[in-house]
Amino acid sequence: MTTGAVTSGLERRRWTTAQKLKVVSESLAPHASVLEVARRYGLNPNLIYRWRHQEKTGFLSRTPEGQSRFALVAVATGGSARASMRSNHEGDCVIEVVLRNGRILRLSEGTAPTRVAPLADALEACGL
Repeated sequence: MTTGAVTSGLERRRWTTAQKLKVVSESLAPHASVLEVARRYGLNPNLIYRWRHQEKTGFLSRTPEGQSRFALVAVATGGSARASMRSNHEGDCVIEVVLRNGRILRLSEGTAPTRVAPLADALEACGL
């Protein structure tokens, strides 16, 4: 007769961002199998795919909280997209930033850079 540990299945581990990024990196290595990486860490493979998506979209960041972060920016050219900069009635340029959730953040060209990230984060988190 063999004995083994019984777990309730309700235990949850907390993974740091660094640990998640390590698992993601291993899963993206050439010839790596997500299933094998998941087994090695005792994870469901779906969780690794979620972390990979979060890393790709910038939700998993190597930057500590409270520090500056950079976002991938695509600059549209030609007639296929509307101009992303225009002038308001006072002559200042207005910069439009389309956020991941589809909301548009319009900023005056004179907006302090320290104000932009908190505004974008607030609009991203807003569930309206």
